[in-house]
Parts: sequence; C-alpha cells; structure tokens
Amino acid sequence: MPHNPDPRLQRLVDGMVSLAGGDLTTRVEPSAARDEIDAVITGVNLLAEELELSYSELERRVETRTAELRQAHRDMSRMALTDALTGLANRTALANEMAAALEDARSGQRTPALLLLDLDSFKQVNDSFGHDAGDRVLTVVGNRLRSIVRDIDTVARLGGDEFAILLPRATTDLALQVAHRILGVLNDDIRLDELTVWPQASIGVRVADTGQSAQSLLLDADTAMYEAKKDPQNRIKIFQSHMLQARQLHNQIASELRGAIATGGFELEYQPVVDLSTGRPLGVEALVRWNHPVRGRVMPSDFIPMAEQTGLIIDLGRWTLSAAAHQFAEWSAELELDPGFQIRVNLSVAELQRIDLVDHVRGVLRDSGIAAESLVLEITETGLVTGGEVETYSLLALRKLGIGIEIDDFGTGYSSISYLRELPVDLVKVDRSIIATHSADGSQQEFIAAVLQLIRAAGLDAIFEGIETQEQAEQLRDLGCTGGQGFYFSKPVSPKRIAQLLHSGSRLPAAADEVDVDLTSMASSGHPD
Repeated sequence: MPHNPDPRLQRLVDGMVSLAGGDLTTRVEPSAARDEIDAVITGVNLLAEELELSYSELERRVETRTAELRQAHRDMSRMALTDALTGLANRTALANEMAAALEDARSGQRTPALLLLDLDSFKQVNDSFGHDAGDRVLTVVGNRLRSIVRDIDTVARLGGDEFAILLPRATTDLALQVAHRILGVLNDDIRLDELTVWPQASIGVRVADTGQSAQSLLLDADTAMYEAKKDPQNRIKIFQSHMLQARQLHNQIASELRGAIATGGFELEYQPVVDLSTGRPLGVEALVRWNHPVRGRVMPSDFIPMAEQTGLIIDLGRWTLSAAAHQFAEWSAELELDPGFQIRVNLSVAELQRIDLVDHVRGVLRDSGIAAESLVLEITETGLVTGGEVETYSLLALRKLGIGIEIDDFGTGYSSISYLRELPVDLVKVDRSIIATHSADGSQQEFIAAVLQLIRAAGLDAIFEGIETQEQAEQLRDLGCTGGQGFYFSKPVSPKRIAQLLHSGSRLPAAADEVDVDLTSMASSGHPD
C-alpha cells in the first residue's frame, strides 16, 4: 500500500520558501498532533517572528538615520549660506539672491538695489577692546540691520565689518530710504558691559541696470561705498559711472605699489634722534619713500594706508627692516659710531601679529651682521596695548634678543601708567601733537611736564618728536627730557648725508657750513612709515 506523505510537510516547505523569498509575515499553521513535525513548524514560526521583528527594527533605524542625515544635510546647507557670527546670510547666499533678483528683472520685474556698508573705524574697536568685543558689536549691528528691512530683503555679512542689503524690485528712493534708516539705527550707541561704542557706516548704493550681472552689481556698490568712505560729510553715495575711474586708479596704484616692493622702487631716508643736552645724535629713524617713475616722490601718508588695506604692509615693512639693518652695517664698517648709537625702524601692527616675526628679525640681524642692541623697533600704542598671545610672545622674544622696543605716537591712545608698567618696552616716543600748540600762559609746559612725569613713573625714558623750534628744544631740555627729534635738528636725509654728519662729529642743529648737509634743500618729511 503506497505511503501518503504528511501534508504538513508540504506546508512547511512552502512556508520556508516564502520566508526565504522575503515574506517575513509567513506563518505555517500547526496541527493538533503536537508531534515532531509540529515542533519544527513552531520553531520555523518563532524564527519568522524574530526575523520580522528584527527587520521592523532595522527599518525603523534606517528611517531614523535617514531623517537625521536629511536634517544634517539641511543644517549643513543652511550653515553654508549663513554667517556663523551674526546668523545673517553670507556672501554665497547673497550671490544666490542677487542672481535670482536679477533674473526676475529680466522677466519684467523692477531691478534690485544693493546697499554695501562698511563700519567706519571698526578696526579701532578690535584694537582697543579686543576681537571678542568687536564680534559682539558686529552681532548687534547685524540685528539692527535685520530690523529695518522687509521680509523679502536679504541682509548679509560679507566678512569683517562689511555688510550688504539686497532689495528686490527696488527704486532709488526706496534704496535711499533704507540707507538713511541704516544710519539711523547705527546712530544709537552700543553698550556691552562697561564698553560703549558709537558705530557709524559708509554706504554705497547701486540700483541695478537691466541685464547687469551679480558680480558687476557688487563691484559698483563697493565702488560707491569706497567713495562714501572718502567723504565723512556724506556717508551715503549712489553709484555713478565716473566713480569707476577713481576705483581703477586706486587699483592701478595698488598694483604699482606691489611692483615697487618687488623691484626695489623704494628708498630710505633717515632722521636723527638727538641728545637734547649735547646735540649728539643718539641714532636715526628709517623712513621709507617711494620714488614713482611718473608721479615722482610719493610720501608715506599717500601710500602707507593703501599698503595696509591691501596687505602689502608686511612685505614693505620687511624690506624696510632689511634695508635699514644693512645700511647700519655699512655705516658701522666705514665710521666709528658712538657707543649706543641705534637705528629705529617702524613695525606695523600687521607685522607684529605675524607668528614668524621673531624668526624674520633674527634672520635680518644674522644677514646684516648688526648687533640686536643696535636696533629699536617702534610700535604704535594701539599695537602694543591690545596685543594678543602672538603679539605678546613676539615682543617678549624680541626683547630677549636684546632689541629695543619703543612706543610710537604716545599720547594719541591710552597714555596711562597702568599699561605703561605692564608693557615690555624700553622707550616712549611722545607724539608731535603734544608739543604742536603753543601756550602763552604756561599751561602747555605744565601739560608736557605731566606727560613726562607719567612716563618716568613707569621707569621709562622719553623722546619727543616734532621739535621744530629752538624754544621747544630748550623747554624740553629744561624739563629734563633727554632725547628729541624734529625739523629743528634735521629733516630726513639720505644715507650719504647721515654718514657725512657722523663723520664730521657735528652736533645738531648744525650750521650748513659745519657739515655738508644743506637742511633747506632736504626733502620734506612725512609721518614715519
């Protein structure tokens, strides 16, 4: 008699095939026999249930992770278009919005307007109170700008203290209204703890032409803003085509400045620093001059600000230091210099902030062969007082080398005993403005005496610059000031004339026939560097 297979086996096989095919909901119905076959069926069903639960949990995790990844992508996209400090749109986001607004204008909508603004003298906030205070000011400014525009407008921070506002479908009147609202909200002071800042801005306005590119729109607004910065009486400028010529000239001069640094288009003149009691030269200050092939002699006041704006001040400063050190070495080889005779070189704040400054100075000393004690670096009050870790390290390392550190332009910044005592400096050069005005009632002399007392209280010596008359020199000498510098003694002169002066042993001020130095024909001086 033929054997009839148990139908449960077929159901079991079919169920396992279904499970293997991916249907985890498959279950095999057990029988009432509760025998070995039913035990296998029960085991398969339990396995299927575990697989279904595991798969469901896996799907849930995948969905959760996918949602997290999508959110992260959205966050990254938002971050890529957002200024991290202020939460405003960044340059990339502004470019996208400008492109969209200009595209709308091509379809018949009004063209957009772009307002570009730069905070005036914001660098002084960073220099005076630190970058943390500067960041807080920028955040407040960003919030104020956002409060005066429409929902469809875009407020962006382009970097530093530069902001932009894009007004889609705008008119010149609307753009000017917004510009004046900007000046209005910035007119209120910003109070941060004990710090009070009065922000001001220069604003360039450009209403786009039909078909204009985003890049051109940004350039025009920036050009108008550049013109506004040159006119303190009118801090809002609407772009006009003639402004581009001035901008192009600025760019041309910047390019020429870069070329002059690379090709040796600069030279140094030297102004003596004099012992007020004896007239003996204590040293000289190196002053950079630009001999332009077309414009002739260009004074520092005309090109140093541009060098600072373009970052060329680093290269220019390093050239100046090297040239001055080698010139000092040449004088030392040819002449018998007085002990303690020093050469002074101005050091910009930007140079002081370079991590490789000390290595560079050490290399200049090595290449020129001059002693560190023969070099004095002059740094403005601002650069000394607000220095961070890099600046402090550089100053201490330079002093450890034996280089003298001198505060330049003292009296234009902080001028307090507390910071003078803390700074790693040796000398103080008092700004020319301190002795520039004359007072018949003696109040000026009392003021100068107070400044001198302040410096001495910090254990430092003072040198007064800008001495132009015998009266000023005698007044300072009577007060006990040891050193001075100014036209009364000598204008800045060529290295050859300094060599003649040192060789003759003359005391300053010297008559023209005492030494081959014609003071009346010497080039006029600009401010050091």
